[in-house]
Amino acid sequence: MTDLSNFDPNSVGNPNNNIFGLPFSEEAARLIILPIPWEVTVSYNAGTARAPEHIFHSSLQVDLFDSSFKDGWKQGFYMLPCDKKILMKSDYLRKEAELYINYIAHDEIVEDNKFICKSLKEINEGSVFLNNWVYERAKELLDAGKLVALLGGDHSTPFGYFKAIAEKHGDFGILQIDAHCDLRNAYEGFIYSHASVMYNALNEIPQLKKIVQVGIRDYCEAELDFINANSNRIVTYFDKDIKEREYEGETWKQIVDEIVSNLPDKVYFSFDIDGLDPKLCPHTGTPVQGGFETEQVFYLFNKVLQSGRKLVGFDLNEVGVSHDEWDENVGARCLFKMCNLLVASNPA
Repeated sequence: MTDLSNFDPNSVGNPNNNIFGLPFSEEAARLIILPIPWEVTVSYNAGTARAPEHIFHSSLQVDLFDSSFKDGWKQGFYMLPCDKKILMKSDYLRKEAELYINYIAHDEIVEDNKFICKSLKEINEGSVFLNNWVYERAKELLDAGKLVALLGGDHSTPFGYFKAIAEKHGDFGILQIDAHCDLRNAYEGFIYSHASVMYNALNEIPQLKKIVQVGIRDYCEAELDFINANSNRIVTYFDKDIKEREYEGETWKQIVDEIVSNLPDKVYFSFDIDGLDPKLCPHTGTPVQGGFETEQVFYLFNKVLQSGRKLVGFDLNEVGVSHDEWDENVGARCLFKMCNLLVASNPA
């Protein structure tokens, strides 16, 4: 037990404490945030590998009062230190990936260049390493009885956690908030690309029974074909369709009720922050116009819990870093809300 008698939740966040200024140790905290500083396969803007540290800093500005989930923080939230070796590996392989992406962008033949072939091999091997590393860390925490949240990094980072969740909880579904489908097959030659995470999850994790995607607005024809061919496991709510339904008189509540009805009993939230309107996350890896306000997403998350479904885990990823700290400020508040949701859905 952590002694909170001298802790003032109304005061400023203490930088000597852990995330959100909370005074919990790893052992005492019920929910552990696993940071993954990795962004090797990002296609556009870099910076998300350093998001966990920036979000940690910005979290000290987050008020601990949540009117929907009062005192959830008292169960203990703790963020593990970022693994510097993972960050160094990401930085090295990111440079390799940039050279490779530039090479193929000019229609050069990969097989004609031994150096490029070697780079692609190293990148794919690095991604396999990362997946296994995340799986092992997440499994250790779950086996210790902890609730686990994963903080990216790019959207490839939770793949190993998906596998650990499947082993722990059996059949489950993913509610994916995203501007992108992430259903590409080995995008740009990267097998475990951030743009392929849901494709890989569907193909490698049989316990994953359903993915419900919400807010999608940037995708390719092959992804649409994949969705249509796998309608028993994928339900996609495109941003355009959501907006048109609202313009024609449907309420967000009506649409949310329909979204929730497609989810199984056990649900995992995968929140790519580019699902939000980019005014809220302008430095995310691949920003796209359109998207949600934070309160729309939180309303959807709340309705999942109110339906009686169990939240088994979540990730927050693709948060950018910026000179004015806006992205990481929004990211920290989204993280706090999701932490409260996870403990609320899993009574001690």
